[in-house]
Amino acid sequence: MEASVAYAHPEVLVSTEWVAGHLTDPGIRLIEVDVDTTAYDSGHIAGAVGWNWQSQLNDPVRRDIPDKKAFAKLLSDAGVTPKTTVVLYGDNNNWFAAFAFWLLQLYGHASAKLMNGGRAKWVAEGRLLVTERSAVRATTYPVPKKQNAAIRAKRPEVEQALKAKKTA
Repeated sequence: MEASVAYAHPEVLVSTEWVAGHLTDPGIRLIEVDVDTTAYDSGHIAGAVGWNWQSQLNDPVRRDIPDKKAFAKLLSDAGVTPKTTVVLYGDNNNWFAAFAFWLLQLYGHASAKLMNGGRAKWVAEGRLLVTERSAVRATTYPVPKKQNAAIRAKRPEVEQALKAKKTA
């Protein structure tokens, strides 16, 4: 018997079955983001684009997330438009897929989902992985106007909150 798990936001999860049924849907873009940056090349879901968390989701000079122009280019190169539903998945319990999901939320992309169970569940179910890189037609994703400050706190904000808590 499978344990019942309640999620805070079940609306952002899609099943492997749902993904399998939408592999050719032009309004869906699958994106794999793995801890193991070689995993995509060893096999991925047909049609998926691979993002490298080290080089594409991280600015090595600033040691921060990509700025809004780099983010727009990343989405453009992945063939994403503002109307595209982005479905993310990866290894290690969707660790970096969830980070990419947060980036999409931070920069205001309207529709992003996580494949429940990630790569491990897809493979455990015996579903097909391919090694050919997915052919994607680039788009021109608009540069986001701002970040959603409500879902990101930087060090000074955390320090201020901690000081306020100590004096309360």
